[in-house]
Amino acid sequence: MQSVGQYIGIFGGSFDPVHTGHLLVAQAAIEELQLSRLFLIPAACSPFKLDQQPTPAAHRLAMLRLAFAGRTDCEVDDLEIQRGGTSFTIDTVRHFAQKYPGSKLFYLIGADNVPKLNQWRDANELAKLAEFIVIPRPGDAPALLPSPFQGSYLVGHPFGVSASQIRARAKANLPLEPLVPAAVSQFIRNNRLYQTESKA
Repeated sequence: MQSVGQYIGIFGGSFDPVHTGHLLVAQAAIEELQLSRLFLIPAACSPFKLDQQPTPAAHRLAMLRLAFAGRTDCEVDDLEIQRGGTSFTIDTVRHFAQKYPGSKLFYLIGADNVPKLNQWRDANELAKLAEFIVIPRPGDAPALLPSPFQGSYLVGHPFGVSASQIRARAKANLPLEPLVPAAVSQFIRNNRLYQTESKA
């Protein structure tokens, strides 16, 4: 498959659960960066959340696939889950650099991760392999990407709801729509997710 000249987006995270904010970010990235394809990659275990027990991977994958069903420009990829252990960005970016030689890689990152980006594993190599696209938070002033990283901020669409807030709403039996897609809300209810206290 010819990949030269493609613009490939990589959007990693716990997605616990995927919510409307993730869908808005995906759409903004596709439009603003003119992506050929955006890959959504749920982490097996985030290095920033080692003290937390995520929802089982099979459930997080199922919710992602429901949320992005029918989207030919988006693909859910379980490579970090298949790899297991702690999910490091450099391993994933290397994978896509090898899979799509000659393409430009864009890695989406939450604004709260920007200050410590240069402390990530193999930061210098990471900065060479991908351009970092920062997801803005409503009301926050943009922070400069630390050297040697290059990239920009998405213009739209800031969304002030977090996965932890949605988990709290699910535990309290409060409505989840439209904060999550209808199919994801139904999946959460059917599987009684987020009904017990996290071990974190």
